[in-house]
Amino acid sequence: MVESTVTDQVEFKANPAFEGLDYHALNAMLNLYDADGKIQFDADKRAAREYFLQHVNQNTVFFHSLKERLDYLVEKEYYEGAVIDQYPFEFIQKINDFAYSKKFRFETFLGAFKYYTSYTLKTFDGKRYLERFEDRVVMTALALAEGDEQVALDLVDEIISGRFQPATPTFLNAGKAQRGELVSCFLLRIEDNMESIARGINSSLQLSKRGGGVALLLSNIRESGAPIKQIENQSSGIIPVMKLLEDSFSYANQLGARQGAGAVYLNAHHPDIMRFLDTKRENADEKIRIKTLSLGVVVPDITFDLAKKGEDMYLFSPYDVEKVYGVPFGDISVTEKYHEMVDDSRIKKTKINAREFFQTLAEIQFESGYPYIMFEDTVNKANPIKGRINMSNLCSEILQVNTPTTYNTDLSYDQIGKDISCNLGSMNIALAMDSNDLGKTVEMAIRALTAVSTQSHIGSVRSIEDGNDRTHAIGLGQMNLHGYLARERVFYGSEEGLDFTNVYFYTVLYHALRASNRLAIERGETFDGFEDSTYASGEFFDKYIEQAWVPATDKVKELFAGQHIPTQQDWSALKDSIQQHGIFNQNLQAVPPTGSISYINNSTSSIHPIASKVEIRKEGKLGRVYYPAPFMTNDNLEYYQDAYEIGYEKVIDTYAAATQHVDQGLSLTLFFKDTATTRDINRAQIYAWRKGIKTIYYIRLRQMALEGTDMSECVSCML
Repeated sequence: MVESTVTDQVEFKANPAFEGLDYHALNAMLNLYDADGKIQFDADKRAAREYFLQHVNQNTVFFHSLKERLDYLVEKEYYEGAVIDQYPFEFIQKINDFAYSKKFRFETFLGAFKYYTSYTLKTFDGKRYLERFEDRVVMTALALAEGDEQVALDLVDEIISGRFQPATPTFLNAGKAQRGELVSCFLLRIEDNMESIARGINSSLQLSKRGGGVALLLSNIRESGAPIKQIENQSSGIIPVMKLLEDSFSYANQLGARQGAGAVYLNAHHPDIMRFLDTKRENADEKIRIKTLSLGVVVPDITFDLAKKGEDMYLFSPYDVEKVYGVPFGDISVTEKYHEMVDDSRIKKTKINAREFFQTLAEIQFESGYPYIMFEDTVNKANPIKGRINMSNLCSEILQVNTPTTYNTDLSYDQIGKDISCNLGSMNIALAMDSNDLGKTVEMAIRALTAVSTQSHIGSVRSIEDGNDRTHAIGLGQMNLHGYLARERVFYGSEEGLDFTNVYFYTVLYHALRASNRLAIERGETFDGFEDSTYASGEFFDKYIEQAWVPATDKVKELFAGQHIPTQQDWSALKDSIQQHGIFNQNLQAVPPTGSISYINNSTSSIHPIASKVEIRKEGKLGRVYYPAPFMTNDNLEYYQDAYEIGYEKVIDTYAAATQHVDQGLSLTLFFKDTATTRDINRAQIYAWRKGIKTIYYIRLRQMALEGTDMSECVSCML
């Protein structure tokens, strides 16, 4: 059998303006209005077709049959034979035929281009393609189903239909013989000793070369000038560690496929906090300037309280805090212990003005987009798991408990702690709602992500491996919220938009917990520590049993007409089952920013509003590429207000509606017009904190376009 794309079978109305143009030129017509002043969406669809005719088909290796193809790819070590050996060939033929029967088409040129550039299997010289989209979907499903034929078929249906999309590392690597890990990113904590610092750098190298981004907690490391072996003014603080980490991430990448990326988090009450922020100033000295490492600040409630009162905020020596309390600084609630630590003469402390701290925070965000912010107490109040959350990840949506690792003098492990893996994938809200079986899509997504967790064994970093094995933690995300709302003629951030977001995430939570409960029953196993969670005590379910969660508007009632919204009785029954049998996954949901997978899935990114009706991207040698917002037509443009027009309040309101039903975090980017000031950024931070937001990702500023461009304005992420 010769597999052929169905994308090149699309028929178009004749348009003389399109004739003779290559795919790049056709895509660029999205940037030009037609004679009637309308966006030329058909040009982009034609560009996707021409991309196949002019490029993909001419550079694809074709085979006469599926068996010939599989035998070749296994023999030449392109595919992992063990994945294929789990199934009889007759089934593989069946699932392959099923995938192609769906007649998948890329909705946009950028979707097709992104897939063939970044995901599909290529010959080792990188010049020819060995997979179509359908082939990648099938191989991903076969790998994640672990020999279960029905699960494999269901996963193909969910992915090829666009309802669920595995994250980039999973979709890129599943089933390939020469591959990186299936995991998106990792979180490591570093303790206040040289052994832990050295291990942290080595672990970052090991994880980065496997394709994962890495975030590290620096809050426990003693400050600059702190004593070493009781000799004063010996410690160099955190900046040299940051420089070492930055160089490590620059050096290690996954066979050149994904560049190394890292982030570091520091508590706002660490004595090095102002030096930490200064590393991102545009005019920072090169000796301290951090160019590629991302920064995150952990802000407790007490910091806001002090700023509100116009008071100074004390910064506490991690070295002394650990001596006094017997636990690292990162495991202390600064809000709870603040006044106690202020009064304790054994703890060295300095002070800065709290309002000046927030002003500096806004200044650095204004200049660089950094730092990310994690609202520490909000995060921990919502945490259903025993233990403390003291950091997040590269995209600020992973919020899990970690524990320290200790080492012997020869760097062998004394006690292996618990570090964190990000096992991610996202649902397309629009297509999941269209299916009228939201529960099935959620369950298949939970099973797929659980497979990512159970198949990931990174022995080079034992704290990551052990943490993953003990927690089975996953992060089911969502995307295409704005696309869906606009298609349904609902304004983003409106009363109806917030109502939908609330009910949707409420419903997803129920189905995610039910799926994890089923996994626990099937496997006879729960995550380590379940008995100490609010799931086991039943406290987690109180707010869902004590009141009815139903649509508040007629429009949302209409949108959910074909879906089952969980009732209080449903929650009571689920609570009983979970208290009896447990759940398999320690964590279930996290909403990442969804970059590349949004393009191939034809979704608006994550749950934030679009940044532009027609997005402009630079794609390597190809140059500018244009991406129209999903479901946008010339008749519904009014519903596609961009994030700068909408304003940060409605974005935060939307995230707040979702956050209450998500056990981890949501990657929240805030957008400001070019007239914004640092005071506006401060206001947004305070508004987010008061609304119960857990983290803030990037700050983005709109900038006027460069002279000579066709678009009236462009969007720049301040990096």
